[in-house]
Amino acid sequence: MSKYSKIYFIGIGGIGMSAIARYYKFKGYPVAGYDRTPSDLTRALESEGIEVHYKDDIDYVPKDVASTLVVYTPAIPDDMGELSYVREQGYTVIKRSRMLGELAEGQVLLAVAGTHGKTTTSTLVAHILTQGAEGCSAFLGGISKNYGTNLLVSHSPTMVAEADEFDRSFLQLHPAVAAITAMDADHLDIYGTHEEYIKAFKEFAGQVSRTLIVKKGLDITPGDTRARILHYSYDDPSADFHAADPRPDSLGHYIFDLVHPGGTIKDVRCGCPGWVNVENSVAAAAVCLCHGVSPSAVKDAIGSYRGVRRRLDVHVNTPSLTYIDDYAHHPRELSAAISSIRGMFPERKLTAIFQPHLFSRTMDFADEFAQTLSKVDKLILLDIYPAREEPIPGVTSELIFNKVEGPEKVMLKKEDLMAYLEGEKLDVLATFGAGDIDRFTGPITEMLEKRT
Repeated sequence: MSKYSKIYFIGIGGIGMSAIARYYKFKGYPVAGYDRTPSDLTRALESEGIEVHYKDDIDYVPKDVASTLVVYTPAIPDDMGELSYVREQGYTVIKRSRMLGELAEGQVLLAVAGTHGKTTTSTLVAHILTQGAEGCSAFLGGISKNYGTNLLVSHSPTMVAEADEFDRSFLQLHPAVAAITAMDADHLDIYGTHEEYIKAFKEFAGQVSRTLIVKKGLDITPGDTRARILHYSYDDPSADFHAADPRPDSLGHYIFDLVHPGGTIKDVRCGCPGWVNVENSVAAAAVCLCHGVSPSAVKDAIGSYRGVRRRLDVHVNTPSLTYIDDYAHHPRELSAAISSIRGMFPERKLTAIFQPHLFSRTMDFADEFAQTLSKVDKLILLDIYPAREEPIPGVTSELIFNKVEGPEKVMLKKEDLMAYLEGEKLDVLATFGAGDIDRFTGPITEMLEKRT
């Protein structure tokens, strides 16, 4: 990095990109970048002294080619003007994943991979280390509610990272200890088939040097890695790490006994509600115990963990009105989130607002989405959020809507959502999706707080 005096980010508002931008700002580099639209993240970057612009314009790109490093996210289209310009002009241009891989070199890396669960689990790993004496640097895939950021910086030689499978990014990482939480098919626009997707996870497993924590039932074998393999589960007693006697309290927080190869940690209380957070806590505890963290430090940190924004994120919670926001955008994630909410509030009416993310994912999983969304009492379905994709002929939210068999369902344009909710009698409301549905969390929360 010493040859570069400036770092320019194309797609700086992405969750992974913004963490790296913050890191280099902390290290004293001039940092600037482009993103398509303003967001809470870009506004936070600007408040921290990072210049962000929202117009694709080469005039914003630093002109000293030799001393400027350009980092981009694969979510940016290849024909985007600034990206084309820096390539043509001979700048050093690298993907975000390679940058993260370089940052990890020389560190003891703890990483969490998986179709879902990786953000909550990796953030909890970072929290356990930060609450203990060791500390860590951490590049997270969400905003930690304990720290209000997606970046933690420490002088510790330990680094925590979310290992993202999109675009095979996680193959830039070589962890000492890693967890794999799920390998359900996703990103088939990148991988083509589920078999190729699993093959990438096996390749990632082969890059782990010391210990690999695998969710019980996943197809990762000793032939895939030189690391020692241990298994975790929510409550399967045959797994090396599992929860025994999980029991919810009146607020939906679970208390459980954490069984591990060295014994049992009694009466662990999850700081975040829902059974899915028990499972995530078991995985995070496994990573940290294998890294050498004490059982008492693990127990204390799980209890004080407040979670990640947009992961079973409770905004309003009274006996008669509850609002939860969640990032779920894959059928399995959605199913786990809905199941967790049902477990927390078994006798109450659940209304779900879902914004599908990507035309390709909607096309690939329409049946699974419909099956999962049929489990809510009322569905409000929004249009597909396109993200990086062009429309696919014939692929709309109706592919899901027409197959939903729940008791009540309605399709809405997002601009009509707030007016519709004003007239609704609500009990438990949940918003789901990875697009821009999070921009409704503030207005919905404000509206519902007036009702309480």
